[in-house]
Amino acid sequence: MVVVSDVVPVRGSEYSILLRRIRAAGLLDRNLRYYGWKSALTATAFVAGWAAFFVLGDSWWQLGVGVFLAAVFSQIAFLGHDAGHKQIFASRRANYLYGLIAGNLAIGLSIGWWTSNHNRHHAHPNTEGADPDVMGILAFSGDRARAGKGIRRVIFRYQAWLFFPMLLLEGGSLHYSSVRAVFRWPIPNRLWEGALLAAHGVGYLSAVFLVLPPGKALAFIAVQQGLFGLYMGCTFAPNHKGMEVLPEGDNTDFLRRQVLTSRNVRGGFLVDTALGGLNYQIEHHLFPSMPRANLGRAQPIVAGYCAEIGVPYCETGLIESYVQALSHLDEVGRQTWTPPQLVD
Repeated sequence: MVVVSDVVPVRGSEYSILLRRIRAAGLLDRNLRYYGWKSALTATAFVAGWAAFFVLGDSWWQLGVGVFLAAVFSQIAFLGHDAGHKQIFASRRANYLYGLIAGNLAIGLSIGWWTSNHNRHHAHPNTEGADPDVMGILAFSGDRARAGKGIRRVIFRYQAWLFFPMLLLEGGSLHYSSVRAVFRWPIPNRLWEGALLAAHGVGYLSAVFLVLPPGKALAFIAVQQGLFGLYMGCTFAPNHKGMEVLPEGDNTDFLRRQVLTSRNVRGGFLVDTALGGLNYQIEHHLFPSMPRANLGRAQPIVAGYCAEIGVPYCETGLIESYVQALSHLDEVGRQTWTPPQLVD
């Protein structure tokens, strides 16, 4: 397994110059105060959401609670993401234990599976044959679109239109992948991972079906899990979709590989909070272990250095990021039925 935060590019490289500037600014130092209050607020929201659920009881207003908990689950996922990148604590073990509580127990996602899968993405973003995020249900290149067969070919063709509806199933997909990994992947601490996933599943389903009759219970789960998946997908969509796709075996240097395949999203406090800091995707990919609170401070340093060495740095607004991502998916989808020799 590649651990991205441990990758050390060649000494004297362009990346190492940038790294020295970032370290000199203290931006790789841990920020326990930030994660302390962030964790406390998120935990309070989590407890408040479930308290409201039990107080409301048998009511269709529970769908509103489902919307709220979908957002809270996403915020917890962001914290689990940060722990997986060792952004919170200096100790690998402490980050892992935090990830177990936030991921496996609180929202039912395996931190071991996620870390392994996500590190592969970070090592080779938007690289065909290496990045698991571009080998899924969507096509990001004409070659992959034309290689699709059967129902997959149809999905590729209309993927821009199907994108948001499919995200409603993403929550279920994440849970399924977590459970499958516990049984099939060589993840560490398999028993703990499985036990905490089971505890989450039993606790979640017991609470829902004990408080609500079957029909309302299923509606609550559909809303809460569907919007959780939609939120997660809408967070990831602006980051790489529509950016450069690298061919299998590409040997672009580390700095350019991370910058050219990533897109930043402009915005203030609300965008930073809503996207969990992932709107600073370029800085995050260059320095995965950088605490979330420092990404915004690193942005002008990184952007300035990219201008200095002539590397394109992509930053856009939130709406425009979706326009670019969906336009790319549509353009690729249109190549599904186009013979390779006719593609420009």
